[in-house]
Amino acid sequence: MGNFGRPATRPAKMMDGFYIEVANKGSKIKGVKIRTETREAMENSAREYSKNKEVTILGEYKNEAWVNGK
Repeated sequence: MGNFGRPATRPAKMMDGFYIEVANKGSKIKGVKIRTETREAMENSAREYSKNKEVTILGEYKNEAWVNGK
């Protein structure tokens, strides 16, 4: 099967929540953003992923803007 349609012209809207970015160690490619509902869940996820991946804590995103962090 082939690709159908055009690629997206604008980035997807982000939902409110707490975000981290996870990438392979030593990779120059951007990582994957992971959203959680609470700060505690974000910190737990960051701790788990940091065992094998590079983790960047982006902070809280609310009402289409970063509250703290990036």
